[in-house]
Amino acid sequence: DTRGRYIDNIGTKKLDRYFQSGIIRINIANFINKETANIIKEASERLFLEQPELLRPCGNALIGNAYTTRRYAACLRDIEYYLRYSSYVIIAGDTKILDERVLDGLKDTYNSLLVPIGPTIRVINILKMIIKEKFTTNLEEERIASEPFDYIIDNLSDKSV
Repeated sequence: DTRGRYIDNIGTKKLDRYFQSGIIRINIANFINKETANIIKEASERLFLEQPELLRPCGNALIGNAYTTRRYAACLRDIEYYLRYSSYVIIAGDTKILDERVLDGLKDTYNSLLVPIGPTIRVINILKMIIKEKFTTNLEEERIASEPFDYIIDNLSDKSV
C-alpha cells in the first residue's frame, strides 16, 4: 500500500486476470521444476551446437567463453539461475523480482568478468523456446511462459537511446 488508496478498477482487473491464470502459472512452474535438469541440458546443448567456439580454448584473454571445467560449470549454473528465477516470475505474475535479484548490475558484472552477453541472451531465448515447445498449447500459456525470459532479454540487450 505505497499509495494509501483502495484498489481501483485497474487493480481489480489485474488481480482478476492473475487469479484466472493461476492454474496455468502453477502448471508451467511444475513443468519447469520437474524438467529442470532436462531443460538445462537441452538449452546448453543447443547453445554449444550453435556456437561451438564457446567450448574452444582461446588465446585472447579478452574473449570470454565456457572453456575449462570451471567456466562450463559456471555457465550451467547461470542457465539454472535464469530458469529458476523465471519460474518465480511465472508464479508471481510480476517481473519485479528479476530487477532486484537478477538484473541489477548483472550486465556490468558480466562485462567485467568477460562473460559474453550475446550467448547469454541466446541461451535465455533457448530456454523460452524449449518451454514453449514442450509445454505450451495456447496463446495464454505461451504469453505467461515467455514473459520472464523476454524481460531478461530486453534488459540485457543493448538499447538505442
